[in-house]
Amino acid sequence: MTLKEALSRARNILAASNIEDTPLECELLLRHALKISRVQLYTDLNHELSPEQEETFRNLVIRCLNGEPAAYIVENREFYSIDFYVNPYVLIPRPESELLVEKALRLARSGAVSTIAEIGTGCGAIAISLALNLPQAKIYATDISAPALKVALFNCQKHGVVDRICLLQGNLLRPLPEPVDLIITNLPYVRELELSLVGSANFEPLLALNGGSDGLEKIYQLCSHLSDKLRPKGCLLLEIGQGQRRAVTAFLRSFFPSAEIEVAPDLSSIDRVVSLAYDT
Repeated sequence: MTLKEALSRARNILAASNIEDTPLECELLLRHALKISRVQLYTDLNHELSPEQEETFRNLVIRCLNGEPAAYIVENREFYSIDFYVNPYVLIPRPESELLVEKALRLARSGAVSTIAEIGTGCGAIAISLALNLPQAKIYATDISAPALKVALFNCQKHGVVDRICLLQGNLLRPLPEPVDLIITNLPYVRELELSLVGSANFEPLLALNGGSDGLEKIYQLCSHLSDKLRPKGCLLLEIGQGQRRAVTAFLRSFFPSAEIEVAPDLSSIDRVVSLAYDT
């Protein structure tokens, strides 16, 4: 069987089981099985797999069919064109969260941001993406999970920013030693009753998915204490789930009646990022 044939068969198998991003997942699995780069894969599609390689690839596809995310199988996920190590202790970074990074960079480059805190950093993808693009910024990254922070530390070391990101363990804003100019966060926002609808919920940490009965439990907790950790003229960038815009913006307005609040859609036109500019 050639690489091309292996990819085609795997794509058909995964597509029949409604696996998301089938072409990408198959490519990742095959590259992992053969320990080759993307360039090597597509420049040698007629290469014949050995029986051992076929067996290895087949086993990886079976794991994917059983619901295990390819990112955990290959222990890698690209985010903002950067490769990150991931494992089941951390949420797999999603493309829609790149909107948080883009908005944070725009704010920082306007000169309004020198200190940043990412709350619930997981594998560190957002904090590290910011550190690589903002060499002068002071960045804190918090997480309640000690195993998640070990993954974040590994990625900080991998990308050479371990001396520029201060990793702190604790719940939400509590670990921050000082107020900051920008708080950026992708907190759990899946409703508890809807967790079963998340295809990877049996593998990803529930702590990073479960937003309580209405999906907004952690978001409300953070927003309730926001004024203690946000500097005057500071900003909040908050990722939300589908249908949560009205509730979140109303809650923020109750605490910050004169703040400037905006909501930006992702590429699927779903309201995704709430931004708040603190006015005092």
